[in-house]
Amino acid sequence: MKKYLETFNMLTKDEIDFFEKKVVRKKLKKGEFFIKEGQTCKEVGFVVSGLFRSFYHSSKEEEVTYCFTFSNSFVSAYSSFLSQNKTVENIQALTDTEILTISKDQLLKLEQSSTNWLTFLKMMAEQEYIKLEKRIFMLQRESAEKRYLDLLTNQPEYLQFIPLHFLSSYLGITQRHLSRIRKSISN
Repeated sequence: MKKYLETFNMLTKDEIDFFEKKVVRKKLKKGEFFIKEGQTCKEVGFVVSGLFRSFYHSSKEEEVTYCFTFSNSFVSAYSSFLSQNKTVENIQALTDTEILTISKDQLLKLEQSSTNWLTFLKMMAEQEYIKLEKRIFMLQRESAEKRYLDLLTNQPEYLQFIPLHFLSSYLGITQRHLSRIRKSISN
């Protein structure tokens, strides 16, 4: 996390050291939840290692995977975190994970302590927005094969940990269609 924060060149060493004293290191086993639907998100996590899946239940009570969160990324039920309303999403560890978490209260204290933190948090929110927009455009504009290739290019080391039914849900296709895509790519 320290190296990640240092890349922004806006936070002082003292600010980073102060931050590191406020985070809580947590380990989640494969299958455990960071948050479940109906809970209120009180913290943001930074994924040190591992992989998370975010999903919700459709009106037909089917699980719909809409996001994977990989190492060196933030994880949170962000709209619940901001609004302090109950979330409709679930965030589950697909592998054993290690995360650094910080509570909303501590984050607000950081925000008030320095304009550097305010700028940093604004940049993080902007990056999350850009990631969300990219995901929406990929779903609406690109083929399932292109979406799969994007994941294969950008996160190949994690594909082995994502069960096919989660992966097909994420891509918005059936497992059968995913099998055809994978077969055509391997040929």
